[in-house]
Amino acid sequence: MPLNVLVLCTGNSARSILGEMLFNHLGQGRIKAHSAGSKPGGTVNPVAIETLQQHGIPCAGSRSKSWDEFAVPGAPEFDFIFTVCANAANETCPVWPGHPTTAHWALPDPAHVEPMEARRAAFEDAYQSLRKRISAFLALPLETMSRDDVLVAARQIHTGA
Repeated sequence: MPLNVLVLCTGNSARSILGEMLFNHLGQGRIKAHSAGSKPGGTVNPVAIETLQQHGIPCAGSRSKSWDEFAVPGAPEFDFIFTVCANAANETCPVWPGHPTTAHWALPDPAHVEPMEARRAAFEDAYQSLRKRISAFLALPLETMSRDDVLVAARQIHTGA
């Protein structure tokens, strides 16, 4: 049974989309990741899609959605939640069923960097940071670790990244 991951950001158009797609790709069936936002923009940033495609990461089905979608009966029960922006980390989140382990992996927002060449570089930086953190997280024996041990490890991954 795959572990369920939710990657949160405010707009769910850039960093959280990168995280969702990376978790699903790198997790190789061990992880089922989703992403959402507290105030979703409604569209995925095209540079996020471009960045994922350049690295051969499948991104079919990516869409910007509200975290409310995952706070209703019948929604997936999450094992792990990662916030990837400071705004989402400081907002009052829904109460998630199962009390998942939650960690904050803040990254600068690449979506509004100008000019476009710099934006692409900012997306590449966000991609590489997330890839490094997600790879380190997936290298852990998550299925046998306690919630507290996972939280400590996730925080160490963030500070060491």
